[in-house]
Amino acid sequence: MAEEVLSGGNMEVVVRVGDTVRRVAGEWTPSVQAWLTAIRGSGVEQVPEPRGSDIEGREVLSYLPGSTLDRAEPAVLWSSAVLEQAGRLLRRIHDAEVPPALASGVWRTQRHDPVEVICHNDFAPYNLLVDGERLVGVIDFDMASPGPRIWDLAYLAYRLAPFAEDADGFDEVQAKGSESRMTRLHRVIDAYGVPYEASAVLATAVERLEELAAFTDARAMETERTDLVAHAAMYRRDAQRLRHRLQRPAR
Repeated sequence: MAEEVLSGGNMEVVVRVGDTVRRVAGEWTPSVQAWLTAIRGSGVEQVPEPRGSDIEGREVLSYLPGSTLDRAEPAVLWSSAVLEQAGRLLRRIHDAEVPPALASGVWRTQRHDPVEVICHNDFAPYNLLVDGERLVGVIDFDMASPGPRIWDLAYLAYRLAPFAEDADGFDEVQAKGSESRMTRLHRVIDAYGVPYEASAVLATAVERLEELAAFTDARAMETERTDLVAHAAMYRRDAQRLRHRLQRPAR
């Protein structure tokens, strides 16, 4: 069957073949597939179904319909409904009952202590699928690893509250009456359902961005991609802005 190269795939090429997605496999793939099986077994159908490997040794997953949230109109991308759905879906994925051995399994990225769950590590608009204003799926689990719940929640908040510099269209939507970033931060924390302090989520986001900047710089050197250098610089600017926000008196 014909192969269609899908957008994204920042690490390697990802292709669609019929109702499946094929991507480069690695030593981490058995852990990812076992986790996806556990998530679906817990009743969460918004994640891909693992289907083993093909004759080329690539990982095979079911294709999930929908369009990525980052390509949606700003009114959808920055809607409170989508924000809350994302928080709830992340909680359901984290709450899936997984085999205890997965916590010590082989993963593509480093673990972070304290280990509470398996983290997606990139739960963001470009990996979230929507149909209208309905969140219908999440993709790209290859960078997963064990870690604390707040590690994933902090990155989601960074991307959807949003505190990211490249949050295109948010200022225009906010000018028309959308909630403030801090109000949206509290909204996604409430949707996730664990009473974290907003300051703890922001502090974790700073740590996450510093690590992501270092990873992206290394990836830029490996691939000679100048766009990744720019991404790393943005993560560091965003981390600095969040530090300043944390230093402001509480209101």
